[in-house]
Amino acid sequence: MNLRKAYLTLCILGLVLPYFHFLPWLMAHGLDVPGFFAELFSTSIGGFFGMDVVVSACVLTLFIIAEGRRLQMKHLWAPVAGTFLVGVSFGLPLFLYLRESSLALPRLPATTTQDSTAAPRA
Repeated sequence: MNLRKAYLTLCILGLVLPYFHFLPWLMAHGLDVPGFFAELFSTSIGGFFGMDVVVSACVLTLFIIAEGRRLQMKHLWAPVAGTFLVGVSFGLPLFLYLRESSLALPRLPATTTQDSTAAPRA
């Protein structure tokens, strides 16, 4: 399996697995943002995972912006939005999938300019 397919597979898993646990909570409580964070941080272990994900999401966002600009990638909004709407488990593989797709595109060769006043090479 090539990297693009692996990243796409992980992207799908990163969407399905978290939402498999989140959707029942959402159906029971609705879009209760304060209640969501209260439950997330109700235990030390929950707080540990919550803060880990928040920091990871911030780092990933910086990486997406920096690496995406460096490679002149398009649609950088998608993995950033995916990170904050689903999680790092979705945003990271989505960005890596887009990155691999971008790297697979043909690139224009770097052009070199010769000084017209330079003596021709023999």
